[in-house]
Amino acid sequence: MKKSSFVALILGTAGGVFFALGMCMVLLPEWGMETQGTVCGVIGLAILLAALLIWQKMEHKAPIKFSRKTLLTVFAGVLGALLLGVGMCMTMVSHQMVMGIVIGLAGIVMLLILIPLIRGVHG
Repeated sequence: MKKSSFVALILGTAGGVFFALGMCMVLLPEWGMETQGTVCGVIGLAILLAALLIWQKMEHKAPIKFSRKTLLTVFAGVLGALLLGVGMCMTMVSHQMVMGIVIGLAGIVMLLILIPLIRGVHG
């Protein structure tokens, strides 16, 4: 494993855990930790951004160019992740099984659409 991949793996995992924990803290009112969850989520996003920038620097990659396709891809990824998360919360927390499964599957489909959107379809 290359050193850059290992660093990206460690930072990506740490950032993802912080972000996910922060989202749980904010979205579960029973915990009563909205402020702490927001801080934890922002720390997670900062770690993920740092991971991207460090990986690019270690791999000698050019910075990301913000085009219409890049913004559409980011929007589709965020929307898919949110739909999947909302569906999971509806199923597990709100006990709205059918609607939660439908919304979760819509999120999964949205995330699967990212593959041909980013890589393209080759024959």
